[in-house]
Amino acid sequence: MIDSADSEVLAEVMRGDVIESQHRGHLVLLNADGTLKLSKGNPATLIYPRSSIKSIQASAMVRAGLELEPRLLALVASSHSGSEMHQSAALEILALGGLNESALLNTRDRPLGDDERREWGSKPPTSLAQNCSGKHAGMLLTCVINKWPTHNYLDPEHPLQVMCRLELERLASEEVSLTSIDGCGAPLFLISLMGLAEAIHAITISQDPIHRSVLRACRDFPEMVAGKGRLTTRKMSEVDGLFMKEGAEGVNVGSMPDGRTFAYKIEDGSSRAIGAIVVAALNKFGIASPPESTPIYGGNKVVGGIRAHL
Repeated sequence: MIDSADSEVLAEVMRGDVIESQHRGHLVLLNADGTLKLSKGNPATLIYPRSSIKSIQASAMVRAGLELEPRLLALVASSHSGSEMHQSAALEILALGGLNESALLNTRDRPLGDDERREWGSKPPTSLAQNCSGKHAGMLLTCVINKWPTHNYLDPEHPLQVMCRLELERLASEEVSLTSIDGCGAPLFLISLMGLAEAIHAITISQDPIHRSVLRACRDFPEMVAGKGRLTTRKMSEVDGLFMKEGAEGVNVGSMPDGRTFAYKIEDGSSRAIGAIVVAALNKFGIASPPESTPIYGGNKVVGGIRAHL
């Protein structure tokens, strides 16, 4: 569990030359061979990885027989913005199993993307617009393929969810210590930050065609993994070969094809420093990436910003 005594400063909010606020947390960088390059805080800290493990859940579905074109497979591993493109793709997945939106059991919400939410206006939230509908559509289609029940596909003991947990445990070389419920209603697995980093490293260098197909789909279709203007889509488009996936409450993971991996958890759950930390983590690997600006305003003037502290 998160212990403030173990955390370290990962980013600082500067107003002028003064540190006004700090974002503390835990961070792990792994070399291509899986050895530890850098850690801050406590790598053994237990965290909920949230949506950062969707590629692993998608791999479990493919292992169970899910077959999708790469564009749709990327959506299964996504936290999408809720655009028309994303929602239509989720409906495509459901239709392959003879299902429609009514089969989705994920939480109802408005689109996650800023522009998409503004365009949505005052319309009521739906399961289809919610950012995890691609994952849930993939889960439902996997159930149909295997003739598993669909009415309880979110039960932690459902065959599908057992496969997702086992896929994570194999890649992390660590047993899940607790199962809870994610924001979308799916089972959520508690593991260490180091276990998360090792899982992302393992799936990245894996020769398993399933793992390779999932990560390739995400890299080839970054706009499906997040959406227009979103950090994850931008960074995967800017840095050749980068795989990246954010999770709620300040979790983020990323890797390069050779296995260089980062994983971190911002203690206060804020996302505003994620971009600065990503750029700094890539720099530690010798990878240039366009800076991420998070301006701090004084009146209508920019008087500061956020800097990573790695």
